[in-house]
Amino acid sequence: MSLQIYLAGKLVPQEQAVVSVFDHGLLYGDGVFEGIRVYGGKVFLEDEHIIRLYESAKSIRLEIPITPAEMTQAVRDTVAANNITDGYVRLVVTRGAGTLGIDPARTSNPQVIIIADKISLYPQELYDNGMRLITASTIRNHSGALSPRIKSLNYLNNVLAKIEGTDAGTVEALMLNHKGEVAECTGDNIFIIKDGVLKTPPPEAGILEGLTRGAVMKLATEAGIEVRQTPLVRHDIFVADECFLTGTAAEVIAVVSLDGRIIGSGKPGPITADLLERFRKLTRS
Repeated sequence: MSLQIYLAGKLVPQEQAVVSVFDHGLLYGDGVFEGIRVYGGKVFLEDEHIIRLYESAKSIRLEIPITPAEMTQAVRDTVAANNITDGYVRLVVTRGAGTLGIDPARTSNPQVIIIADKISLYPQELYDNGMRLITASTIRNHSGALSPRIKSLNYLNNVLAKIEGTDAGTVEALMLNHKGEVAECTGDNIFIIKDGVLKTPPPEAGILEGLTRGAVMKLATEAGIEVRQTPLVRHDIFVADECFLTGTAAEVIAVVSLDGRIIGSGKPGPITADLLERFRKLTRS
């Protein structure tokens, strides 16, 4: 069945959803995006995603051609048109078509693209048994060069680290920052639990402040778990009692080894399991 894609203000069959080869989103990765989950036909953290999209656009001086309210309605319309009950929305805004050369002033007509489809989750086996990680040699982009708070269309930094993970037989890879500190994985934020305290790298480590990350931190606080945003190194992960990742697609998933070293008991831990259960109650209630 052909998907209905929102493009240029209307829904069109996916075969007709095309943009110019001169669009700077294609030529230079000049644009922004959001990945959003849909649970029970409702867009999860809808306002937060829309706000972050517009903040990303503002920070790169990209003027989105519709209002936040219109964007919200367009997302809902696209979800409804594709009969998505539980799925994923990819919301993209490109700089628009222009001449060759990176100058944004030579572009016009930014493109708003919304795709709503089913979501491909990690296999259930990984939720039951936990996943393995390797540390990528590709470091996280220096935050002084490109703010990690911008969800830009240029994801090559993450792609290269992802390739390293795939080559090593893992589905995710840990990325360090230029200081050698733990930043995040290629598509997920990372947490550890040590002596009952939940720890995660702070924004200044060069991470994207994931919305699922924020939701899980709030759930942990409500459950009486102390939460700290603090610099971490690989040693902290090696000696952690538990480790898990959070992300739009991943939700909450345990990590049981890093670079071949077993973390904790080598199985998903009780706090990780509890937070996953709490998150699923939040999103499916």
